[in-house]
Amino acid sequence: MMTQIVFYVFATVLVLSAGTVVSARNPVHSVLFLILAFFNAAGLFLVAGAEFLAMILVIVYVGAVAVLFLFVVMMLDVRFAQMREGLQRYAPFGAAVGLVLLAELALAFSHWQVAQDIGSVPHVVAAPGRTNTAALGDVLYTHYIFLFESCGLVLLVAMIGAIVLTLRERPMGRRQNIDRQHERTVTDTLAMMTVPLGQGVAANGGFRRPEESYYIASVPGSYGVTADPVPQGKPVEGPLKHGADNHGGLAQ
Repeated sequence: MMTQIVFYVFATVLVLSAGTVVSARNPVHSVLFLILAFFNAAGLFLVAGAEFLAMILVIVYVGAVAVLFLFVVMMLDVRFAQMREGLQRYAPFGAAVGLVLLAELALAFSHWQVAQDIGSVPHVVAAPGRTNTAALGDVLYTHYIFLFESCGLVLLVAMIGAIVLTLRERPMGRRQNIDRQHERTVTDTLAMMTVPLGQGVAANGGFRRPEESYYIASVPGSYGVTADPVPQGKPVEGPLKHGADNHGGLAQ
């Protein structure tokens, strides 16, 4: 009797929270009620004796997916009020689709037939001293080991594919080289020049730095640096351009 009461409590809260997920106007409230629905579904699994599925539901869905949804909704700060203003034009189309689905469900339930010779399912007694998690692991890693390994390979391929698709190599960008910075000395960094009075740096060809400090600029010729590295002790061709956005002449 107590088990039935707990079952109906979890089921009632689950249905109400699932309905609130759809009907709530605030997306943050929807995600919070979604987390509540997941917890109640885990409670139903516990009542049914599937404690492993209950823990997986809490860890995976509540601990990862629902929390991710919550942080994404809170950080994006989407103006949902403005988005709902344009949804009124699609109300007739949505109502038509809903009526079609409702008609299909009514048609399916009207032709539902139940066999008369169905007997009761025999009760299977669990093995003594063996938990649900141990039995599930035994079946998973013996009879379904090939499917389990195949799922692992699929997830590995998906992870590698996501990394490859999102990786963007920028050959013209600057990357910090810690070892090179530690090895630099004053002689490798600075170059002494004699500038005639009143003529400035432009009279001597612009910047003049050692070869190690030059880096290929993304815009050729910007900020007094050409597209190719300048050899040791040779000034850059062209005058110095002030106010340029690309600082290609800076050290790597």
